Amino acid sequence: MKNCSLNDFMVEIGPWLDRDYIRWAELDGSGHLVLHFVDGMKNIYVIDDCNAAQIGKVLEDLKKRGIRVEP
Repeated sequence: MKNCSLNDFMVEIGPWLDRDYIRWAELDGSGHLVLHFVDGMKNIYVIDDCNAAQIGKVLEDLKKRGIRVEP
């Protein structure tokens, strides 16, 4: 699990924002953003400087990029 700001999160995943790398994204029961990669790895992010609406916008952006988002 990694604590980060929304900006740091976006910078970190920038090179991977593609369905060729990210298989799917989801929010876990604690509201943490979980990215599942095609190689079987997953990263859990605790984004500590934003609200649920902002996380929702991140998930919408992932969908627009062709990445599956699980409810």
